Amino acid sequence: VSRWGLKRGLLVLFVVFILVPVSYIMLPELIQHFVYTHRVRVPFFVDLSRPADLSLNHTINMYLTSEEGISLGVWYTVPESRWKEAQGKDLPWYENALSDGSPVFIYLHGNTGTSALGYHVLVPDYRGFGDSTGEPTEAGLTTDALCVYNWVKARSGNSLVVFWGHSLGTGVSTNTAVKMVQQGVVFDGVILEGAFNSARQKIPINPFFWYYWKFPGVGYLFKEPWAENKVVFPTEENLKKMKSPILFLHSEDDHMVPLPIVQQMYEVAASAQTTERVKLVTFEGSLGYLHNGLYRDPRLPDIIKRFVLSL
Repeated sequence: VSRWGLKRGLLVLFVVFILVPVSYIMLPELIQHFVYTHRVRVPFFVDLSRPADLSLNHTINMYLTSEEGISLGVWYTVPESRWKEAQGKDLPWYENALSDGSPVFIYLHGNTGTSALGYHVLVPDYRGFGDSTGEPTEAGLTTDALCVYNWVKARSGNSLVVFWGHSLGTGVSTNTAVKMVQQGVVFDGVILEGAFNSARQKIPINPFFWYYWKFPGVGYLFKEPWAENKVVFPTEENLKKMKSPILFLHSEDDHMVPLPIVQQMYEVAASAQTTERVKLVTFEGSLGYLHNGLYRDPRLPDIIKRFVLSL
């Protein structure tokens, strides 16, 4: 047997007896990470329980229990008009502040300046993200969002409560909205920034596509990893059932979600409701916002204000 033949034989044995079994065990965990990327904790070396360390003296950190064994880290920022008053205040003060009549935004993953517009802002970390416990699943993330919403509604009186989802958060937002519609509750408003549509695109592209190509037949072992992990986020179907006013925000140069995808979702949502209740605002690709940069646009505060005033 030639040396090359021996090497090929050893490679085949390695693939059959080691790589395939290990991949079979680890694939669900790896796919979960590629979908949620929750194990990449940024910014690095930051104590999330101390927002004051980042000069956020008008923000408090708290923990909510969304279900047994799951603790959610949440940052809550009061409107700009109350920043000075908030210095050194405890959680009961912040809870009471929620009922001051100002709109409340629940922001699902992202970084914006909505509190400067006069709104309360709550930014939860889903389970498995930040300093929240547990492992992320689609059902779990929806449960976490419901937990934050119920906590806010119990304290905010008649104030408007708006969900703002970015990227993954758009799927969580629409899932949560439909869950509440089934309970007879309609959110005051929903903002979907960089919304994806799993019915028309992969979320994300399967990082193991090369594996199937190089080893024909291996696909029989891993039939449908997305289904196995129940990563669905049926946003398009959710939009047909939602009854809340919706504002889509999308950059024309979004490299993760092509503009035609969100235009299709807008048409679905507008058909289910009306063009008065469903709006799409796009941002020129020449501005270079891509998937995560819309917060830099100077027009965004006025766009959000107009949406809130229409609710």
